[in-house]
Amino acid sequence: MSTVPTITLDNGVEIPQLGLGVWQIEDEIVSDVVTTAFEAGYRHIDTAAIYGNESGVGRAIAASDLPRDELFVTTKLWNSDQGYDTTLKAFDASLERLGLAYVDLYLIHWQSLQKDKYVETWKAFEQLYADKRVRAIGVSNFHEPALRRLFEETELRPAVNQIELHPALPQDELRAFNAENDIVTQAWSPLAQGELLAQPALRTIADKHGKTPAQVVIRWHLQLGNVVIPKSKTPSRIKENIEVFDFQLDNDDMATIADLETGVRTGGDPDVFG
Repeated sequence: MSTVPTITLDNGVEIPQLGLGVWQIEDEIVSDVVTTAFEAGYRHIDTAAIYGNESGVGRAIAASDLPRDELFVTTKLWNSDQGYDTTLKAFDASLERLGLAYVDLYLIHWQSLQKDKYVETWKAFEQLYADKRVRAIGVSNFHEPALRRLFEETELRPAVNQIELHPALPQDELRAFNAENDIVTQAWSPLAQGELLAQPALRTIADKHGKTPAQVVIRWHLQLGNVVIPKSKTPSRIKENIEVFDFQLDNDDMATIADLETGVRTGGDPDVFG
């Protein structure tokens, strides 16, 4: 039974606000990791073609007794597959590896430096959506200029923009732009790969609420309205990360966390990566 709240996308599809990210989890063990997450109450799994573990995610889904309509599965198109025809082929391959008839959310993994590529790619995404092979389409690592180009040259706006986002990099301007355009902001690397968790300020807030620093940061994301996908392959941490719905950060807590902003990334800058 899942107690995770949902956020409604612009097309009416509901996305669980907290899910499990499976980046850097090997295919041979990811099935056990996803099964542990299902047992803990997760129903949202975020993978990608480049992760090399779609097959393992699919095995866990097949082995579970969970109804398909209770699950929310996201995967992503890798940079080398951008382009109209290559996108359609890559999607077929991802769907086959996952063993699914459809995915709930399909994302362009990075805005390509070859500007025409992501426009043609998005048109293929629109076709997949029209064919009801995906329930929602979105992007990952897109900045405002790339989003505006999609608005101007294609029919549908992305339902989601998945970006690196954590207290050191809160992305206030991009989150505001997403919100103004009915795009849900989803946070990857939500814990800054653990680099922030030793901050004394987070420890103080955690002690105040009887929680861990990681739970405090996840709660911060939820209260900002982000969809958040912390990654872990450790069963105890998978369970810990979902136990964040029984407390609330107050205004002082939120202000203290805001002071942790440095602008430092843990991953690539979309304007120069890919």
